[in-house]
Amino acid sequence: MRIIAGKFRSQPLLSPKGRNTRPTSDRLRETLFNVLAPRIPDAIFADLYAGTGAVGIEALSRGAREVYFAENAKGPLEALYRNLQRFAVGEQAQVESVGTLFLLRRLVELGVHLDVVFLDPPYNDHRGYETTLRFLAEQPILAAGAIVVAEHARRSPLPEVSSLLQSYRRIEQGEAALTFFHCNKNV
Repeated sequence: MRIIAGKFRSQPLLSPKGRNTRPTSDRLRETLFNVLAPRIPDAIFADLYAGTGAVGIEALSRGAREVYFAENAKGPLEALYRNLQRFAVGEQAQVESVGTLFLLRRLVELGVHLDVVFLDPPYNDHRGYETTLRFLAEQPILAAGAIVVAEHARRSPLPEVSSLLQSYRRIEQGEAALTFFHCNKNV
């Protein structure tokens, strides 16, 4: 795994040993950021279920102002911290090790509005997809015009959680899919 573009271009990322982590492939990340490119500079970005942090670090490399990472699995969390230290991103990156909903609740309390949210729970964690998407749809956390992107198994449809969060695009690559949502509410 490596950073695709931006100031950290071509730099390798550290990954935990073993097969318990399924990182977003370089090819899928490149596709994701080709779509998101105009939204990344100066964005407030969330990388939920971050794993090694590849997606959020890619956003920082391409000019995101701040990235919030949520990861609570020990191996990926250690790799995430090492990657952030390696790229010396300082205060541009904040990590929540308790979990995704804990981070999102804290951001609501702080009045943070996210411009781009990427979520990538384990593909079989259907409840994780549902509760995270529902929270994003119902709570005042998304900035006007925000985009939410979920990576999931191509053969597993995502739950329709709210008319406030509507899918508008789906990209499939191999066994993975990216579903893009926009929010139909005012912050």
